[in-house]
Amino acid sequence: MAQPDVSVVIGAYEAMPYLIECLSSVEAQTIGPERIEVIAVDDGSTDGTGEYLEEFAERAPMRVLVIRQENSGGPSGPRNVGLAKATGRYVFFLDADDRLGPEALERMVAMADRAGTDVVLGKVEGVNRSAPKSMWGRTLERTDVFSSNIKFTLSAQKLFRRALLDRHGMRFDESLFTGEDALFTMEAYLRADGVSVVADHTCYYLVGRDDGKHVTKSGSYTLRFDSARALMNLIAELVPAGDRRDQLMVRPFLVTLLPQFGPKYLTDSEEIRRHKFELAKPLMDAHWTEGVARRLKVHERLRLHLVAEQRPELLVEVVKFVKAKKQAAALLEKKGRRVYLAYPHFRDRAAGVPDSVYLAGPREARAFPGYREGGVDTFVRRAVRKARRVLTSREVRAAA
Repeated sequence: MAQPDVSVVIGAYEAMPYLIECLSSVEAQTIGPERIEVIAVDDGSTDGTGEYLEEFAERAPMRVLVIRQENSGGPSGPRNVGLAKATGRYVFFLDADDRLGPEALERMVAMADRAGTDVVLGKVEGVNRSAPKSMWGRTLERTDVFSSNIKFTLSAQKLFRRALLDRHGMRFDESLFTGEDALFTMEAYLRADGVSVVADHTCYYLVGRDDGKHVTKSGSYTLRFDSARALMNLIAELVPAGDRRDQLMVRPFLVTLLPQFGPKYLTDSEEIRRHKFELAKPLMDAHWTEGVARRLKVHERLRLHLVAEQRPELLVEVVKFVKAKKQAAALLEKKGRRVYLAYPHFRDRAAGVPDSVYLAGPREARAFPGYREGGVDTFVRRAVRKARRVLTSREVRAAA
């Protein structure tokens, strides 16, 4: 048989009845059954998932391989088993409780072939749950993780060129029980020869289950630190220190680490609070930089600054303020060119938190009347111009 264009890898655990719509969405794809193969891995289900997969394999118009195994405890194992069996030019990872949009595979494969890119993101919509939004502004034939917002969607539900995955021996990390897809996808972004975004057509429906069960388990807070550590280390390994690394580090700090010091922190026991600070310390020491800090909103930066400085006694008041959704008072200085947001401990001598932690960046500062944009940049530009004038004057005098 001819090589299929795309291998659809489905890891399934206790997926009924959601699996029915999932497989129907695969069967309805317009790319043509001869261009698809389905590799479905039943991860020790007891609810009829495996039996339904086998029934589908018998009647489906495309090639279907069903593998049944003992429960592995997470989504990585089944995905790796499926990936090892894939023969398609591309691989798409489909969760058994989600579904594909009409024409999704046809559009994504066509995009990858046309643009020559290694990863294609198709627009995602949530059904009874939220979905990422910031990266769907427009369709992009070729971009990368530094030039777009794709770092904020690191789920595995993307189209990957299989040659890329094989070339680098890429597999899902089975030691991680949350965030394993973020690690895999970020590595693909960084190693890819271009990434495409299909933003004008919904390619994937992320379904919120009524029973609260998902392929990805929530796990304890310690697993979130494991996930953050793995992603930060990957970024540090593949991207040299500097602006580009800082740009990517925003993602694990903001999405994975910061929530551990959000409203839930207020209900944590003192023992768990101490443990969270202990787990965070090596991450902050290794990866928290001024370049990361200045890309965050003030309340985000402030909380992480207090974590970095190991100041738990100051953090609680800040978290309470944020949880109450209060608006910090704005203090405009330097004729409106600087906006400080007076979150707790601002200019409190005993606390000793630097003013720079409270300084709003341009995007956040624009919300306040009287703000004059370009203050810091303008100051730097003026200083550079003055230095050039001085140097030029000296050169003229030396020539004379």
